[in-house]
Amino acid sequence: MARQKGHIKYVGTLGEVRHFKIKGNQGYFAGLKGGPTGEQVKTAPSFIRTRENMAEFAACANAGKALRTGLSALMKQMSDSQLTGRLTAIMKKINIEDGSEARGQRAVLVSQQPQYLKGLDFNRNISFYGVFNAPFTLTAVVGKNESTLSIPAFNPLNYLNIPSGASHFRIINALSVVSDFVYNPTTGSYEPADALLNEMSNIAYSDYTPVDAATTLIDVTATLPGSPTISADVAVLGSIGIEFYQMVGSNYYLFNAGNALKIQDVF
Repeated sequence: MARQKGHIKYVGTLGEVRHFKIKGNQGYFAGLKGGPTGEQVKTAPSFIRTRENMAEFAACANAGKALRTGLSALMKQMSDSQLTGRLTAIMKKINIEDGSEARGQRAVLVSQQPQYLKGLDFNRNISFYGVFNAPFTLTAVVGKNESTLSIPAFNPLNYLNIPSGASHFRIINALSVVSDFVYNPTTGSYEPADALLNEMSNIAYSDYTPVDAATTLIDVTATLPGSPTISADVAVLGSIGIEFYQMVGSNYYLFNAGNALKIQDVF
């Protein structure tokens, strides 16, 4: 793939060369026109491997979307522009772990491969542990439908990387569910193994807490709506985060920078 380095910047096709941008990358890129037709990709025997890869890629993208949808209330302030691609890549790693099905039908068994998601920072440029260093525990009940984030008393000035101008912070405990995605030979597509639980979530917040005074014990409990029975076909994600605010009068205004969220555990 060519990269354009001159001063002329454009997208589109010039002769047999097309020029384009790639999201998340600087500069302009170029490649030759051509390639197989859509019909060839869909039906030609020589493209069977391509079709298998496309089917599994779609399943991985859907699994990543389910994760983002469950935490959609946090995505705007917590994620970077390439989170969607990073999640799809993680789901692909999980996908290829399934050795029980043929290529093109391998499941995305999130419930069986949680290690790929543990520790994921939603913004690759802001590490949660780079912002928050106080001791804490995150524990779930036996049924996995409730978790409690407990933080002993600490001095924020010693344990937080506080953005300039922030006066308060809130701690986040987010519990969310992602189903395994399995191939349905009847429909010829991938579907969540547990559609009822898939994307279910609860996001709980601590009180607004001053950044310039020692805290008391902070306990934040998140409970899934209706306290459902968790099946073996889903993974329950325990995500923890912190948001910073500036208090003006009696109102709290969320900062655009300094906020962080990560998947701490998978129950």
